[in-house]
Amino acid sequence: MRPIEPLPLHHSWPLYDLREHLAPVMLDSSLARNDAALAERGLGLWHCDLTDDSLTWTAGVYDIFGLERHISVPRALSVSLYAPDSREAMQRLRTYAIRHKRGFTLDVDIHQADGMGQCAMRLIAAPVLNDAQEVIGLHGVKQMLPHGAARSHRLDPTIFVML
Repeated sequence: MRPIEPLPLHHSWPLYDLREHLAPVMLDSSLARNDAALAERGLGLWHCDLTDDSLTWTAGVYDIFGLERHISVPRALSVSLYAPDSREAMQRLRTYAIRHKRGFTLDVDIHQADGMGQCAMRLIAAPVLNDAQEVIGLHGVKQMLPHGAARSHRLDPTIFVML
């Protein structure tokens, strides 16, 4: 991850832009509910409950992080797999997203737990609000990026699946 400063200005976006940021992956609803099809495309859906920091992942996220599918993954473990500069940028944007009720998109580098090395991943996150408009969680998409992929603020448009 090579952050552009200031991170919130370049990577953060308002919730009303959520559909725009996810548009490339919202085209095929049958694939969007097919965990295996998402994983084959290097995509995974995720959710973090802020009451206890518990994570829920689809198979694609486990594959990106090099972890056995369907195990319970503490947030501390997943965060530890981010390269240090990526971890700092992700944490800063996560805090900003929660405080200001904004989504964010960030390309990061992670060290896969299975020893397969480092890989690039696009992280798209959006806050989940309760009826009182308080942030109670974060959710989004993680996409493995091919080696040498140009940094972007959007998902790879050749991938077209989502929530």
